[in-house]
Amino acid sequence: MKIAVIGAGAMGSIYGGHLSLSNEVYLIDTNGDIINHINENGLVLEEDGKSNVYRPKAVTNSDRLPKMDLVILFVKSLYSKVALTGNKDIIGKDTYLMTLQNGSGHEDILGEFTDAEHIIIGTTEDNGAVLGAGHIRRGGVGNTNIGMLVEDKNAFLPKVKDAFDCCGFNVKIHGNIQQLIWNKLFTNVSLSVVTGILQVKIGYIRNNEYAWNMTKTLIHEAVEVANKLRLEANEDKIIRDVENVSIMSPEGVTSICADLRAGRKTEVDNISGSVVKAAAKVGLEVPTHNFVVNMVHAMECREK
Repeated sequence: MKIAVIGAGAMGSIYGGHLSLSNEVYLIDTNGDIINHINENGLVLEEDGKSNVYRPKAVTNSDRLPKMDLVILFVKSLYSKVALTGNKDIIGKDTYLMTLQNGSGHEDILGEFTDAEHIIIGTTEDNGAVLGAGHIRRGGVGNTNIGMLVEDKNAFLPKVKDAFDCCGFNVKIHGNIQQLIWNKLFTNVSLSVVTGILQVKIGYIRNNEYAWNMTKTLIHEAVEVANKLRLEANEDKIIRDVENVSIMSPEGVTSICADLRAGRKTEVDNISGSVVKAAAKVGLEVPTHNFVVNMVHAMECREK
């Protein structure tokens, strides 16, 4: 299978590296230093106590590449449209676009570049960290969960599973992928965004009654939207799950918190903002989510 992975960060490198074992893989990134390092030295993944070297073809420009069977987007969601626009020549009429990015609603952007029949959305339970140029630590390993919003008329999902599984992944195909995405979203749109605004570690949330009240309010609003979307969402269970995350990982730092602290733009529009967009579609008001989205964007504009 011809596969392009856009974004040579931690996750893009993990998937691009492993998939290159049995596929024709192109790793695309605008950072020339990273691309040159990979082409000269290979892509090094620290995993299972070993340093493994993979050799996907790495490029900064996709102009000369063929049309792909599959394009996987692994950039931050706020750069998705720019990334796809810059690589639109590798997207043919038979090309499938896949996102495993954090948050929800990515299909709206992918839909500007292909039809619904060629969009795959999902989540990954893998995680990793960048140690240096072309040098990644692969952390937790889990399922790659994928699905489509329409019928898979061409039976492409099983082909994706075969291509991924033989390279060390464990793909699960889901009939209702949105349910899984929202299950993961509940924690990010509550606990994560509150830690970002308050600039605190995860453990602070449950230990502070005001932070915890805001977190529960955000969960309540998200559950109401999910129920309108005909998704399963047990508010009491979600609250318990989020509470456990705060208690069991007290020193944890969320990506929104880290991005704001470093003066970077966040993915809030595809996290809390996705609840705001979904709420508008189903005719609900989510004032607390509107507040946190505006607050995060206001914090992004501060001087470093």
